[in-house]
Amino acid sequence: MQTDEIIRLMSEAGLRITDQRKTLAKLFADSPGYLSPKDVYDHMGRYYTGLSFDTVYRNLRVMDELGVLEQVMFEEGVKFKAHCREAHHHHHLICLHCGKTYPLTLCPMDMTEIPEEFKVVKHKFEVFGYCKDCTGEAEAAAAGSDG
Repeated sequence: MQTDEIIRLMSEAGLRITDQRKTLAKLFADSPGYLSPKDVYDHMGRYYTGLSFDTVYRNLRVMDELGVLEQVMFEEGVKFKAHCREAHHHHHLICLHCGKTYPLTLCPMDMTEIPEEFKVVKHKFEVFGYCKDCTGEAEAAAAGSDG
């Protein structure tokens, strides 16, 4: 997703487009992987003194609710990235080393029997591993920690 598209979506939702929000939009448009709230806070702190972590986190939540960002729970906590804007329903394969994502068009919900007394309103499914570029690095790191 491009910076101008993120800004347009925020504006259409009634958000005031401040310099801070423009900086957030550019950060996510330029970042190929997932960013933790602390990553975002550290980046924003270089440009805006006195910015609170709560303000950064609140903006991340709002952007997630608008569908501008995707939120994924990693073992070390929640991270965000710009929504990939695939036109069809899909899930992701996510590289744990570089954060690159690959679309997974098969949905496990299509093969799941849901009890009648339960209504699904949304779901997430992510698969974590290593892309072909990072597999060698991950194996080397694992081998180095064995000895």
